[in-house]
Amino acid sequence: MNCWSLGKARNAIKLDRSGPYSGRLMMLMWIILSSSLCLMTDGQMKISPETVQQWAVSFGKEITALSARYSGAKLLQKKYKDIEGTVKIEEVNGDELVKRFAEEMEEMLGRKMKAVKRLAEAAEDADLDHEYNETLEFDYYNSMLINTVDEDGNPVPLGGEFTLEENEHFNKLPVNIQQSNIQVPTNVYNRDPDILNGVYMSEALNDVFADNFQEDPTLTWQYFGSSTGFFRLYPGIQWTPDENGVVTFDCRNRNWYIQAATSPKDVVIVVDVSGSMKGLRLTIAKHTINTILDTLGENDFVNIIAYSDYVRYVEPCFQGTLVQADLDNREHFKLLVEQLHVKGEGKVKKAMKESFRILNEATALGQGSLCNQAIMLITDGAMEDFQDVFQEFNWPERRVRVFTYLIGREMTFAENVKWIACNNKGYYTHVSTLADVQENVMEYLHVLSRPMVINHDHDIIWTEAYMDSVLFNTQAQSLLLMTSVAMPVFSKKRETLSHGILLGVVGTDVALRELMRVATRYKLGVHGYAYLITNNGYILSHPDLRPLYKEGKKLKPKPNYNSVDLSEVEWEDSEEKLRTAMVKGETGNLSLDVKTSVDKGRRVMFLKNDYYYTVINETPFSLGIVLSQGYGQYIFIGNVSVEEGLHDLLAPDLTIANEWTYCETDIDPAHRKLSQLQAVERYLTGKEPDLECDMQLLQQTLFDAVVTAPMEAYWNALMLNVSSMDEGIETAFLGTRSGLIRFLRYAGIEKRIGKSFLTSTDKENMFTLDHFPVWYRRAAEYPAGKFLYYMPRQDTRGRIMIAATAVTVTVGKKTALAGAIGVQMTLEVIESKFWGIAAQPNDTDCSNVEGICPLRCDSLDIECYVIDNNGFVLISEQRNDAGRFFGEIDGSVMTTLIRMGMFKRVSLFDYQAMCKMNSHSVSSARPLLSPFYGLASALKWFLSNFLLFLLEFNICGFWHTEHFADASVHKKKGDILQPCDTEYPSFVYEPSVKETNSIIKCGRCQKMFVVQQIPESNLLMLVVQADCDCSKQYPPITLEPEEVRYNSSVKCDRMKSQKVRRRPESCHSYHAQENADDCGGASFISPSTSVSFMCLLFAAVVS
Repeated sequence: MNCWSLGKARNAIKLDRSGPYSGRLMMLMWIILSSSLCLMTDGQMKISPETVQQWAVSFGKEITALSARYSGAKLLQKKYKDIEGTVKIEEVNGDELVKRFAEEMEEMLGRKMKAVKRLAEAAEDADLDHEYNETLEFDYYNSMLINTVDEDGNPVPLGGEFTLEENEHFNKLPVNIQQSNIQVPTNVYNRDPDILNGVYMSEALNDVFADNFQEDPTLTWQYFGSSTGFFRLYPGIQWTPDENGVVTFDCRNRNWYIQAATSPKDVVIVVDVSGSMKGLRLTIAKHTINTILDTLGENDFVNIIAYSDYVRYVEPCFQGTLVQADLDNREHFKLLVEQLHVKGEGKVKKAMKESFRILNEATALGQGSLCNQAIMLITDGAMEDFQDVFQEFNWPERRVRVFTYLIGREMTFAENVKWIACNNKGYYTHVSTLADVQENVMEYLHVLSRPMVINHDHDIIWTEAYMDSVLFNTQAQSLLLMTSVAMPVFSKKRETLSHGILLGVVGTDVALRELMRVATRYKLGVHGYAYLITNNGYILSHPDLRPLYKEGKKLKPKPNYNSVDLSEVEWEDSEEKLRTAMVKGETGNLSLDVKTSVDKGRRVMFLKNDYYYTVINETPFSLGIVLSQGYGQYIFIGNVSVEEGLHDLLAPDLTIANEWTYCETDIDPAHRKLSQLQAVERYLTGKEPDLECDMQLLQQTLFDAVVTAPMEAYWNALMLNVSSMDEGIETAFLGTRSGLIRFLRYAGIEKRIGKSFLTSTDKENMFTLDHFPVWYRRAAEYPAGKFLYYMPRQDTRGRIMIAATAVTVTVGKKTALAGAIGVQMTLEVIESKFWGIAAQPNDTDCSNVEGICPLRCDSLDIECYVIDNNGFVLISEQRNDAGRFFGEIDGSVMTTLIRMGMFKRVSLFDYQAMCKMNSHSVSSARPLLSPFYGLASALKWFLSNFLLFLLEFNICGFWHTEHFADASVHKKKGDILQPCDTEYPSFVYEPSVKETNSIIKCGRCQKMFVVQQIPESNLLMLVVQADCDCSKQYPPITLEPEEVRYNSSVKCDRMKSQKVRRRPESCHSYHAQENADDCGGASFISPSTSVSFMCLLFAAVVS
């Protein structure tokens, strides 16, 4: 007897346990015997590769037969084989396809632009006919007050009855499609004469809104944002305030308003941080900076300089340059602004010189916006002689406008600060309280708009992608990505021409999902997709764009969700050839080898993609489509009669992709409640002949319905033969290239573990606007006829397994993908078969066997696993191992498999990740130097915020409480998520490596394992020696992503790098007739003197 044949003895002991004492005694004897014998050998047991191979072959036959039987894959492949002589296969022409999609998008967006132009014309004509009335009395429908009554049951002023009905087209919101209504921010008086005159004048837009919607029923929200602050919205809605009863929405803050009202701009913000700016003044100054930053967009450029005795950049990395004012950079600046503190004496002259130098260099180098340039000076006074600075850098052309913000109640230096603005074509404002900031900052936009208004240049603008979480209060609406088209509205009155009066901005929204429906999914193939980018290279729409993250149970937009660059999604485009060509508005194509992940990033596929791209005329957008080489190159066409196809299409086991557009249901209001299948049925039966339907898609769907119809009878016959059914087989299913899915539930809902599989909530396994089902995509990359097995993520599915295989059609030398078919079952089904196979009987003849004999997976000597081609466990003695990555369970074996080349590690990158904030991240926290200082700080915070509250309440009520909320809600840094880049691994089996066994040296013991591929599948069988612990030498291999950390130099370069971008075509920075004398004055709202004095006095004491 040798150490290698002890398995038989161990198994005998395992099987013979006649009594508690005899069992223990025998076990003790065995341990002593085995220890002494093993000392005389090399300490290594042996596992027979031949036995494991036999198991793998037998198991492969079992699961293949099982999958083929319950899916009916052979029958479906035969049905498609039978029709090969009647179909034709066409090659997809990507160049033609992208141009056709772009033309259809251009036509769709063109209709929106025409609607906006009609609104602008109507608003300007209405203003021309309207004579301003200082004493006008006019009741209008205020969206906050409609359908509300006072204590006596009477309608409140500006309220009244306003009919609202749920509307499918407007996300089931209660709306009034007969007329618009008015929203006014809480900090604007809703009966101000300017408001009343503007609302009265804009009543003329009601008819235009309705006519636009009648002419183009796909229009969504239409609106007019007035420069005075009110917002007219069609259709009218009930506006919901926040939990404090406050409406913070101000249309003048919205990106569509700002972009339409001004041309692109370079802005240098210069803030005084000298000693006199302490306390409330610094708080107001910071709020002013943040408000200015909020008025900038991705076509603008910015930097911030702080000055006292010396000049410093708030971000040293950005020294001497301008950076794009995208969301990332704006938020970064806001964090740094919070860290500003005061010290020294204010020397504005040096700061102004540095600002002019930045702007001049940007112009000379062709950087920045190459349009408007402005300096924003935020100070509590200017004492120096600074005239020579303007003589040197800005006069006489006055190319750079200077806007000044006098902070605090002190007026000593008001004339100096006003002089700077008035002599540099800017505007002066006095900001004495936080409540003044919003209105005063907006003034600069009106000044910058003057040249455009005087010239009557009605530029149409399109915004980047955004989510309107302020306008809409339900998650489904507020998380909807959209773009807006907008146009400025000017006063055409002769007497005000030189003043360039901007009346406001009109616009409408376009949901990006609706726009992407134009790029019909079925024409792009199993791995294909379409995407849109802006002139700055940012993603508008892409199936891999992930704009949301989870905070607790709530979905929220990521801080940088609308500034994700194309190169961060198509990261294989390392030389940015694709991005550069698209940003420049070129038309062309190129090919890339790409690694793409499926199943929520756990698995990787290698594809060769062909990219086709072109510009969408009259917009700043470019469209790209992707076709994968192989199945993505071909599409096959077959014909059947409508009668035959309709009969099979209406079978109870059939559904079609409801997110696809077989028939357009959004044009006629009567069709909006129809599902796509209902619409197709009504169209084909002649009940709704006016429906607009995609005839090519309908023909493919009918054809697939006929070819796949026999599967219903096949599956039902199996289900009815109850005695031959294997328990745990739950669902048979198939899908075709036309978005058609057939399925049969073999098990009732009460018995099914995979209850959500193929339900409306199971987006991953259904046809959606963005992708084909996961099982379809994975089967397409595996040889047709061979089943691919995998276990979906455990967190949502339970212990289930999916087996799927591709079905193809071949004509001549061309092969097209017809669909995929499979079966979903519980893991217990294959587990029972595996444990039955992986055990040699006790009477096995072991005379010629070297090693453990009989070899059994249920013995203590060995551990047996079935893993898939990505290293995920399907079968293990430990039930909880199922679904886990094998490297987490046994790092030693997985490491050796990688070294052998049997598994390949693939690095994937996620440039849209969210990571927990590190302790060294930017912080505005100040260390507590002593208990007294801590108490003083707390007292300071409480009193200053309380006084600020009184100050603002005295002015305009409960106005915009966000700064209080921000101050009072503190999170641990480790709990705060911030955008980051991560790298994460994926592993892929390499079948060309044929080594089947290996020995791992682990200190005092050695571990043997045998690995065998399971034929006709993507599975591997692993048999591992169980009594050698290698965990100290080989730590687990995890799939956890790791944050990519950049050193300060690289991080700086990445932040300030300016990628290729396409500037907006129009620029309005100068007009000879502009009246620059209108440069502001000392207008401010007077709060309570005692409260103001207390606030200023306290800030001076504790700061």
